[in-house]
Amino acid sequence: MAKHLARIHGTEEDKVNCPFYFKIGACRHADRCSRLHHKPAFSPTILIKHVYRHPVRLAELKQAATAGEAIVDREKALEEFLCFYEDMFLELSKHGPIESLHVCDNLGDHMIGHVYCKFMEEEDASDALQAMNGRFYDGRKMEVEFSPVTDFREARCRDFDEGSCARGGYCNFLHVKPLPLCLVRSLEDDAQHDRRRVEDERRDKDREERKARKKEKRKRRDERDRDRDDRRRSRKSRRSRSRSRSRSRSRSPSYSGSDRE
Repeated sequence: MAKHLARIHGTEEDKVNCPFYFKIGACRHADRCSRLHHKPAFSPTILIKHVYRHPVRLAELKQAATAGEAIVDREKALEEFLCFYEDMFLELSKHGPIESLHVCDNLGDHMIGHVYCKFMEEEDASDALQAMNGRFYDGRKMEVEFSPVTDFREARCRDFDEGSCARGGYCNFLHVKPLPLCLVRSLEDDAQHDRRRVEDERRDKDREERKARKKEKRKRRDERDRDRDDRRRSRKSRRSRSRSRSRSRSRSPSYSGSDRE
């Protein structure tokens, strides 16, 4: 029985746990879903919800406000996306090496603007969540949570990757916005250089703090030595004066009664 439950966990056969949430970290039914959404307490993957401003949604909102035509400037949208991706990558990579960073191209309300970041280590993902959650980007407050997605091969829409998804932007599987490979490699090199620089600065700071502590310790030790020497000289001086007074009294003439007569 246990083996059977483990085998069907997160699949369509599982009538208890939501397979879409397990695979994608998002479900179109949200809290109304009849199956359970188990949010992990720890994960190497974090999800930043609805942070990317999708150009199609922005065009639709502009059309609704002006009663005009929804037009997307693709060159401008691509440039803005690449700048957004660079900002996200460099900011997240401050917390550790990134295995993969994906931006959703989906248009469904439960997935639009989602950013998935998988770190090499769970500790780095936890640090990134603590640092990013509640911060603002482009005037929007970021909502960050751990995601159950650890294998994006199961989350991605294969038809979209092949350029033939019939559902379009409202597909329930992950449509990952494509990126130039050279950009990713360049960002990885920049992030590695920044982490190395920060680590060098931290080591230099630690070294300077150790030197300052040693200097302060040496100064206190020298002060104690000087105080001890001063006390020792003071005691010697008091003993010397005491002996001098004793010798003076012993050398002074003694007056007896016969002398007075």
